[in-house]
Order: sequence, then C-alpha cells, then structure tokens
Amino acid sequence: MTILHRLMGATAALALGAGAALADPALIFDLGGKFDKSFNESAHTGAQRWAEETGGEYNEVELQSDAQREQALRRFAENGNNPIVMAGFSFATPLAEVAADYPDTTFVIIDGVVEADNVRSVIFSEHEGSYLVGMLAAMASETGTVGFIGGMDIPLIRKFGCGYAQGVKAVNPDATVIANMTGTTPAAWNDPVRGSELTLAQIGQGADVVYAAAGGTGVGVLQTAADQDILSIGVDANQNYLHPGQVLTSMLKRVDVAVYNAFSAGAEEIETGIHVLGVGEDGVGYALDEFNADLITDEMRVSVDEAADAIANGELLIHDYTSDESCPAVDF
Repeated sequence: MTILHRLMGATAALALGAGAALADPALIFDLGGKFDKSFNESAHTGAQRWAEETGGEYNEVELQSDAQREQALRRFAENGNNPIVMAGFSFATPLAEVAADYPDTTFVIIDGVVEADNVRSVIFSEHEGSYLVGMLAAMASETGTVGFIGGMDIPLIRKFGCGYAQGVKAVNPDATVIANMTGTTPAAWNDPVRGSELTLAQIGQGADVVYAAAGGTGVGVLQTAADQDILSIGVDANQNYLHPGQVLTSMLKRVDVAVYNAFSAGAEEIETGIHVLGVGEDGVGYALDEFNADLITDEMRVSVDEAADAIANGELLIHDYTSDESCPAVDF
C-alpha cells in the first residue's frame, strides 16, 4: 500500500506521514496529475507494480505548480526517501540545484538530463516509437492525410512529431502530415478542450488518423476522434482501451519500466549517468491488444515489426532533429 502525500496549503508544505520508513523510495509526478491516462499514469503504474510485487511502500506527490518542484525534492530528501524519482523534463533545473546538497541521496529524472554523481537520467528515443505508429497511420489512412497534436511546443515533443512524420512518409511519400502544438506553457499538458478543437480543425483538413503526444490534453483528442468516427493514436501508456476500435494503437513509452527498475534496484544499486531507452531496449514501441486487433492487419504488423527489428539492429536510423528543432518531413 502506498503512502500518498500532497502539496497543500498556501505555503505548499509537503506533509510527510508518520508511517514513512527511512529509505522508502519516492515518486514526484509532473503537472497534470497521476491519473492523466498518459505519462504520469505510466509512472504510477510502474510504482504500483513494484509495491504489489515487493510489499514495499513509497511516498508520492502530485504537484500543483512549477514552484513546488524544488520544495518537493528537498522535503523528500530530508525525510530520508531514497531513491527519489521524478517524472518530467521540467525537474532538470531544480534537480541541478538540489542534487549536490544531498550527496547520499540518489535521484532519478525521467525525460531530463542532469549531470551529477548521484543522478540517473533516463531519456527515451520517442522518435523511434513514433516512426512505427506513423507507419501504421499511413497504412490505415484512407485520405492520405494524417495529423499530429503535440502538447507544449518544445524539442522533446517535436521529436515525437518528426519521428511520426518520417514513418508516415516511409509508407506513403505523398501523404500530408498536419501538425499542431497545443501551447507554449505547461498548461498545454492538461487542456482536453483545446485538444478537441485542434482535432476538429485537422479533421476539417482531411485528417482521418490523429496522433496525440500531449499528456492529459490527448484525452480530448482521442475522445473527439472517436466522436467523429476517425482513428486516433495514443501515447506513453497503452490508451487503446479508452475507445475500443477507434484507437489505432498507442506509442508506448515505458516510463513505468523506468520507475519500476529504479525502485527495484534501490538507491545503492542504481547506475547513475545517462541511460537511453529506444526500440532496441524495449523502451518504446506500439501497442497491440484486444482493443485494436481488428484495426491492425497481419500485413501492417509484419511491416512495422520488420522496421522495429531494423531500428533495433541499427540498420534503420530515425532522425530526431532535436539539435536544430527542424524536421524536413513536417512543418510545426
């Protein structure tokens, strides 16, 4: 059973429960809440799996604002929690300030890089997994036009979009990829109404498959796609179940595995430094289950699996274009 801690009150003080044991691990969710059905929820799934398998307990907190990031890190470190795992690139700056003050605490940041002796930085090759679902989108599309809706306009999300566009173009060089970002602030991760509006706009331009890489905003994308009887593609967690028969697939980003592995290793055994999880490490991929089995033909599956093998073997290189934020396959 987990011990839930929230940041509450005007001073956002972290209320640490009396039952917390020394060296219990801790998990800090990014904005949007742990039940966002996407990135945060995947982190929660990994923590829960560890707790259920081991009988262990962990502390967790759902942030209400960016200002609470450093405070949460310090409070958990002072409480003796170890390791402390945080989900989201926005923790990079506060962690860089905090890590040196707690040299005996191991920190794990997912989606960000902090170079410190006591930090493990876990990043994913999202462009590789997005390439695979882009292939599926092109094969499923009847109009030759597909869409991408990102969350916050940052290089990380452009990496999703560019990988997706490359996969689409690999199958159909004449396809059109429409791409929109939800916004330029953290609010872009939790705006399903805006996600719905962008989806309708893309449908109006002919899109019949839309890929959402936008956290909680993506819930609005998937709902509107189902309402308008087109296909959608989920992200991070397996979202196929949300609209059976309408979600073509989900680009799996195994945040759950990153959290589970960190909790399982414990502070003493975690290897610090930068760790990259791509197709070859089962860090990203596509979801196939009973909810989308009728949408993925054997021919589609074989083609995508062959591409995945080629990526894993180094025979197929998918460009991320994050160094200059450009992508020749699509305009954001």
